[in-house]
Amino acid sequence: MPFVPALIFAIFVACQAVLVAVGAHRLVLLWRSRHGRAAAGAAGPGAGCLSGGLSGDPHAFPPAALAGLPSVTVQLPIHNERYVVRRLMEAVAAMDYPRARLAVQVLDDSTDDTTGEARACAAALRARGCDVGVLHRAHRAGYKAGALEAGLEVARGELIAVFDADFVPPADFLRRAVRAFDDPRVGMAQARWGHLNEPYSLLTRVQAAFLDGHFLVEQRARSRSGACFNFNGTAGVWRREAVMDAGGWQHDTLTEDLDLSYRAQLRGWRFVYLEDLVADAELPVELNAFKSQQHRWARGSMQTARKLLPRLLASRETPARKFEACFHLLGNLAYPAALVPALLMLPLMWLPGRDFGAPPMQVALAYAFTTAAFVGFFAGALAARAGDAPRRWLCLPAMMVVGMGMSLNATRAVFCGLSRAARPGDEFRRTPKWSVRGRTRPGGGRRYRARLDRWALAELLLAVYFACSCAQAVDLGRYEAAPFLGLFAAGFAYVGGCSTLENLRSTLFRKRLDSPAEAVAA
Repeated sequence: MPFVPALIFAIFVACQAVLVAVGAHRLVLLWRSRHGRAAAGAAGPGAGCLSGGLSGDPHAFPPAALAGLPSVTVQLPIHNERYVVRRLMEAVAAMDYPRARLAVQVLDDSTDDTTGEARACAAALRARGCDVGVLHRAHRAGYKAGALEAGLEVARGELIAVFDADFVPPADFLRRAVRAFDDPRVGMAQARWGHLNEPYSLLTRVQAAFLDGHFLVEQRARSRSGACFNFNGTAGVWRREAVMDAGGWQHDTLTEDLDLSYRAQLRGWRFVYLEDLVADAELPVELNAFKSQQHRWARGSMQTARKLLPRLLASRETPARKFEACFHLLGNLAYPAALVPALLMLPLMWLPGRDFGAPPMQVALAYAFTTAAFVGFFAGALAARAGDAPRRWLCLPAMMVVGMGMSLNATRAVFCGLSRAARPGDEFRRTPKWSVRGRTRPGGGRRYRARLDRWALAELLLAVYFACSCAQAVDLGRYEAAPFLGLFAAGFAYVGGCSTLENLRSTLFRKRLDSPAEAVAA
């Protein structure tokens, strides 16, 4: 047997084995999410509500209730968020939590007029009795992690709540979340994300479905099974002592939230997932913004795996928790494991000894099993959102297409994350927010744009490659490979085509959209 064909086929089969393992793990998570026992502290809609303060002045609580409440500092890390900063600050100030126990820090690293907007809003809120301060940094050392650490140094709260700029927390968020900390072992409580603009476009509907899979299946399953799970960077509350005990916020990965989560749990802190507590957020409406966000998350998770997996495997955690943590931190390996075999299908069909080189039926069955697991996993998430319109189920085919089209973007991120840790010069690219609600957005909200995606052309070329591979599979009678190659062709055509159109629009209209003050932010 020639060495090169054998090597290619071995890589092909190894990737397929990874896909089968990922698919089986998704089914395990789905089962655990439906049949696992809810953890203590996962409060329901009315649990943990404080008596008093619900009529008249929402901040006037009876002295008995006030005496038992922890002090909370709400941190709002922002960078060039002119369209949403006021919305965020007013939502936090409207929380029905005693003002004597509440302080708000706006951690501002902006380089445009967002700073002035934040300071004006803070002054208005202080006039209404809210303790709101703006901490502006002239540099972005450490990016979001650096801003959170700087704010922590002067925070006075026992608990630290964090909200990104695209969130609008409900008024009862804090009074429901703080009850999780009645247990002194609890270090963090994470709420579920909702979606302000899910119906805006097909892209936002697909993103909402992906996030629902994470929160309604993954987070629920890991929480109920006692496995490690993570703070999602926002819409969560930390015990300050847990943050300090774990080593504070660190910026040697692009996912400082995942990094701190595992360091804290390795120190013995318990996490609580509050599924019934929902904080709505704005989804990216541009594909390039979505790709940039997903690239950062995938790259950061691999950096965290490089940093913490050796420590985790050497720890006293149970084998079951170690096993689940490996799947959690290395989950993005599924992208190269899907893309590489698809790329190899065409050369396998043309290698000498075609009976050996062409994808056999059992390998095609591996793709079918993984696809079925994918569909079942997200179908479980869609079913968990009771009362939603049946048309949300139409997102499933679109999710498969978009997921495969994002595989090059994610594969690049995986190899970048595996190759090295984050360095001081690595840029934390923010996701532009335009204050979108539902299907509409305010006029003028177009001056923040995602950066041009130089890989869009490669994605279009891959669309052509997979279309040719699909045609070749049909011509050679390898019909079992054609559906998967066709999905890759459609996915790369959609992702590459939309990215190219956004690149052209940004290039052609940049002068009209960006003033000198906004050029730095764009």
